[in-house]
Amino acid sequence: MAEARKPADELAEDVLGFGARELATVRDLFLRPSKVLRAWMEAGPEGGGYARPLRLYLGLNAILMLFLFLRGGAGFVLDGLPPELMGPLLERSGKSRDAFVADADGWMTLVMVPLLSAAYALAAVPLIRLWDKEDLGWRRGFRATFGWLCAWTVPMLPLAWWGYGTGPIEAAISAVIGLLGIVSFVRMGHGRWFKTRFVGIIKGVALMLAVYVSGMLGGALVGGIGILGALLSA
Repeated sequence: MAEARKPADELAEDVLGFGARELATVRDLFLRPSKVLRAWMEAGPEGGGYARPLRLYLGLNAILMLFLFLRGGAGFVLDGLPPELMGPLLERSGKSRDAFVADADGWMTLVMVPLLSAAYALAAVPLIRLWDKEDLGWRRGFRATFGWLCAWTVPMLPLAWWGYGTGPIEAAISAVIGLLGIVSFVRMGHGRWFKTRFVGIIKGVALMLAVYVSGMLGGALVGGIGILGALLSA
């Protein structure tokens, strides 16, 4: 009698397993994302010889973290902090503004990409499950969600270098990245998450709104971690 698999073992199946397979997956996510999603949903996380979606997404996020580090970190998160809030924080820390921001930046750069990525996934998975024609369950729902996140991140990567910051160029790049999220959703989910392109666009907009709201909450958490880290560090 076959031994029943534990939930932890099934989750590990989606995580474990970077080379030729990842490059082929990236290529097909850019050229024919619906084919990749179909393989992941019908043949498992390595369906069609593709890389596991969560593992691939973690690899793509490592590149985003490298971009953030090389671009000078996440200190821009505190640029919008009003003086009436920043003043007491600086007084309490006993540091100059530059020293305080530098300490906070180290923490924020470390947690920004992972926290925002997790926030995006948690916001997207209920909608992906709701819109799918199958009863996915949470495990396959997260697999489909990470599949879409991979399909969004792949065309986003060439632009992400200029997307960190608070200036007008960064705002324009962020808007284009948001549009790419909708386009990726429409290209990947036709016949599964929607039947007509018009409905797909409406659902894609709703998905991105949910992701951006979660991103704002995640950004507030990133800023809070940076401030706490700067206050506690010597």
